This record gives sequence, structure tokens and C-alpha cells, in this order.
Amino acid sequence: MAYENGALDATLAAAAGDDPALMHELRGAFVESARRQLDLLKRSRCDGNWNVAAMRLKGLAASFHAEELLVAAENALLSAPGEPTAIRDIETVLSRFSA
Repeated sequence: MAYENGALDATLAAAAGDDPALMHELRGAFVESARRQLDLLKRSRCDGNWNVAAMRLKGLAASFHAEELLVAAENALLSAPGEPTAIRDIETVLSRFSA
């Protein structure tokens, strides 16, 4: 899957305007929030906690137009709690955002 950051960057640029420092700060906040939800997802041991973390991650991705993260979160929703493939997919996407 190719990484397409155009929509995310456009969303951040719309919020930050011509301020690169603010854009950098917003990107950092986005990645930090996504990593927090990923941590909750990793620690989930029941369907309820897994679904809540995956839905929060999906909502965050939708809010920032991060399509690849949205797909990975949707896949997690369809997976069993603790599914290693779902977690790895989200980690891979997040590593691209913070690179």
C-alpha cells in the first residue's frame, strides 16, 4: 500500500495556514493521539476495549483525512482483540506519519 499524505497535509495546512511551526505541532499532536489509541488497542483484552480504541483511532483518522490509518483502524474493528496483524498494520502506518 503506497503512503499518500496529501490529504493529511492538506488538512493540517488548512488548520495551520502559513505557520510551519503550527503545522509541525499539529502533526505531532495527531501522531501522539494515534499512538495513544494504539497503546490502548495493544492492551485491550476484551472486545469492548478493543472496539472503543479502534473506533477512536478510526475517528481520529477520519477527522484528519488520514485514509491509510482509517483503513487500518477499520481492519482492526473487524479483527479479534490482540490480533497481531491489525496492530502491525497500524504501527506501520503511524511510522510513516512520524517519519
